[in-house]
Amino acid sequence: MTITDNIVVKLPGTLKMGIGVMSVFAAMVLMSSCSGFRRTGATGGELTGVGGVSWGEPTPHGMVLVDRGSIEMGPSKDDSVAGIRADSKGVSVDAFWMDETEITNSQYKQFVFWVRDSIIRERLADPRFGGNEMYKIEEDREGNPVKPYLDWSKPIPWKNANEDEARAIESLYRTNALTGKKELDPEQLNYRYETYNHTAAAQRKNRLNPARREYNTDLPVPTELPVISKDTAYINEEGEIVRESLTRPLTGDFDFVNTYIVNVYPDTTAWINDFDNAYNEPYTRMYFSHAGYNDYPVVGVSWEQATAFANWRTDFLKRSLGREGVYIEPYRLPTEAEWEYAARAGNSETPYPWEDAAPMDERGCFYANFQPRDGDYTRDGHVITSAVGTFKPNDFGLYDMAGNVSEWTSTAFTESINELISSVNPEYRYDAAKEDPYRMKRKIVRGGSWKDSAPNIRSDMRMWEYQNEQRSYIGFRCVRTQIGFAKGTGKKRRK
Repeated sequence: MTITDNIVVKLPGTLKMGIGVMSVFAAMVLMSSCSGFRRTGATGGELTGVGGVSWGEPTPHGMVLVDRGSIEMGPSKDDSVAGIRADSKGVSVDAFWMDETEITNSQYKQFVFWVRDSIIRERLADPRFGGNEMYKIEEDREGNPVKPYLDWSKPIPWKNANEDEARAIESLYRTNALTGKKELDPEQLNYRYETYNHTAAAQRKNRLNPARREYNTDLPVPTELPVISKDTAYINEEGEIVRESLTRPLTGDFDFVNTYIVNVYPDTTAWINDFDNAYNEPYTRMYFSHAGYNDYPVVGVSWEQATAFANWRTDFLKRSLGREGVYIEPYRLPTEAEWEYAARAGNSETPYPWEDAAPMDERGCFYANFQPRDGDYTRDGHVITSAVGTFKPNDFGLYDMAGNVSEWTSTAFTESINELISSVNPEYRYDAAKEDPYRMKRKIVRGGSWKDSAPNIRSDMRMWEYQNEQRSYIGFRCVRTQIGFAKGTGKKRRK
């Protein structure tokens, strides 16, 4: 069973600390410039421009606005002790919203439970299980047929299900061999979504009109169709997720639509597989499921799962606002440049999210959760991760930008990345095909984690991990581009 991309009319609940309740877009914003220029009064055949309204976006709940600015990205000085070589690059980024904290277990559970409830509603409507047509809407208010989608206003009968409904619900559960109790089957929690590759679609070489692919009039108009690659995914008869990359001549806009199916449950066994000969079994059983860890950063989530979460979060917002079919800036993983600029609070002079060159102040109070000494994880007050927001935020109001957990970025890794990326909103994107060599499936992670020493939690340090890996020390946070309303050249530093 897969989850389709057009399931909801109304969705209950909100993403606490992630999305919140964002009512309607409101408050028209008038833009001004340093020059104070303003065109007034001309009419009667004069050039006055086209009028209109601009709607100011409310602050996304749990996010901080990072105003546009520039920074020397990467280490600017050699550090022979830490084995760090100067390799900086001046970059500028536009304004964006960023989560105050890393995504927590509680927030990620909302995604998991949404997927769970979607599958159950699908099965309650499926004739092979519940067979109740009321769980799907197939007509509009005028009685015209529409593409079927789930009715989220109809509750799941958790306590008073009939025999067919109980079979539909229980099909998503399995029996725990140790306790004999029913528990959610993580293998079935698959989320299907589609993305449109705007970058590939906009590239001149991929234009459908041959005359617009080559502007040099000394050259002939290209006659061969561009060859594109797109991802698609489906569930086979054995219930396995199959991902394929199709390479074919361009036929239309649909060729830039990519389909993914991702199992969303975190790998709770990462706590054992990341550490040989260590007793971490309690974390495998409790870290994600126990409410005592609700405010801790989610871990065991791959880059692919984090990307799927951001897509779901965007759709969840649009459906909650009743704005399906309307483009809004999506939630996404930050680019590497956005992440470093935000972590260092726009300050090229210090490699950490704080101004000191050391990871603690003069009183011996730590700025972050990391490994202070070899084998000593407790000196900063924690053994593994800490609850998000435990340590002070940086000057942009962002918590845990060093230590606690490393964080996925959207940026692909290659050894020559500094030579490839632009200086304006730099990003290196590579959507690896299934058949690509594994080394081409590396994504950049930043910030270091609870298990790292001080040099490895520097904000100017680049690290990487394979996009399908799930680690007990890697999490993520989301960003959203702010459109058209940034008023300064860098968020004011907090005093």
